[in-house]
Amino acid sequence: MQRLIPGFIAAAFLAAPALADPITSFELDNGMEVVVIEDHRAPVVVNMVWYRVGAADEPQGKSGIAHFLEHLLFQGTDELAPGEFSATVEANGGTDNAFTSQDYTGYFQRVASDRLELMMKMEADRMVDLQILESDVLTERDVILEERNQRTENSAGALFSEQRMAAQYLAHPYGIPIIGWKHEMEELSRQDALDFYELYYAPNNAILIVAGDVTPEEVKTLAEKHFGPLEANPEITPRDRVDEPPQLAERRLIYKDARVSEPYLIRTYLAPERDSGDQKAAAALTVLSDLLGGSAATSVLGQALQFDADRATYTSAFYSGISLDDTTFGLVTVPRPGITLEEAEADLDAVLAKFMEEGVDEAQLERTKMMFRAQLIYGKDSLQGRARGYGVALTGGLTVQDVQDWPDVLQAVTSEDVMAAAKDVFDRRRAVTGYVMPEEVSQ
Repeated sequence: MQRLIPGFIAAAFLAAPALADPITSFELDNGMEVVVIEDHRAPVVVNMVWYRVGAADEPQGKSGIAHFLEHLLFQGTDELAPGEFSATVEANGGTDNAFTSQDYTGYFQRVASDRLELMMKMEADRMVDLQILESDVLTERDVILEERNQRTENSAGALFSEQRMAAQYLAHPYGIPIIGWKHEMEELSRQDALDFYELYYAPNNAILIVAGDVTPEEVKTLAEKHFGPLEANPEITPRDRVDEPPQLAERRLIYKDARVSEPYLIRTYLAPERDSGDQKAAAALTVLSDLLGGSAATSVLGQALQFDADRATYTSAFYSGISLDDTTFGLVTVPRPGITLEEAEADLDAVLAKFMEEGVDEAQLERTKMMFRAQLIYGKDSLQGRARGYGVALTGGLTVQDVQDWPDVLQAVTSEDVMAAAKDVFDRRRAVTGYVMPEEVSQ
């Protein structure tokens, strides 16, 4: 029976319905893109508005303004008092929130499907009629500064991550933290927020994603009613960011902090993102990251350093290809007590060299691809997760068709593709290697 179970599961997944979501997409006359994901299992809907603007689009010297504006959008409009937006969502049995990334800013509500029109009406209102007082700005600026204190200043790992990203990107704005540098956040003003809002918050810079118990016809009628009358901003242009100069030498960091309990090593390499219409390289890197640093019991790093040699307590690899511009591929190892970080780095390099020499285990490759297929199928249980997946992709330069094609692109990855991707990305001249250690440890 145990021998039959893996084959049975594989057959079940292969026989499962197509992974493609039932998607309808269209564009309003003012340029707003609309995506509808039908799911009639429950009378619930997720309403999301995504803006194609994030921290990497901020004016120089105004870091944190995208995230700051996200907070301010919960202040009043000409129709809603401060805080009334979220209070109305809650009064209607729903939940809401927002988020900011390097490439996007998003707002969402999860409510009963018969409350969708109310959500659209409020979102359309705050897209163009935000009202903020100087007192609101001062209060929310204190809030984001405290958020930085809690999430960054009080975390050794977060502070190191900021330094690592700043070393990784010399010119490109991905090297600036999303929340902002503290000294610049302290100077953000009401006018800074309004300038950013008036330039980027417009229907032709937004994507409406509605997932759940709705029909495309219903969504189109409501979208045309509430968002359709809003005027497009002619100043919206395709995003054109500063190019990162070629990296010609490895960059190395040593970060010491008394709050670090266990020394660890992180190395990140510049790596390509998922490109619209050509996702093959990103798919190979996605598979490579799992092969090298997925499950400790089965991954290359885990087996070699945690189990066979007992040289590390933790290993990992990470890569996320959804990014408007070049992203990173990372490796992590936490050595066992008594093993220095120099020794841990030598161990890591030895395992990578052996992998590059021996290549991919075909059986593990097939298990990895089956795991990805299973994850995509299980992911359909989350309305919000599916809607968010499309929002991240579309604001990252991909299309609905790219998202629909992704499962097949992953399944088509070969061992040759993986090794070609590894050979391309593992170039120490394009890497940042960081040692993180307690203050008292010397190396």
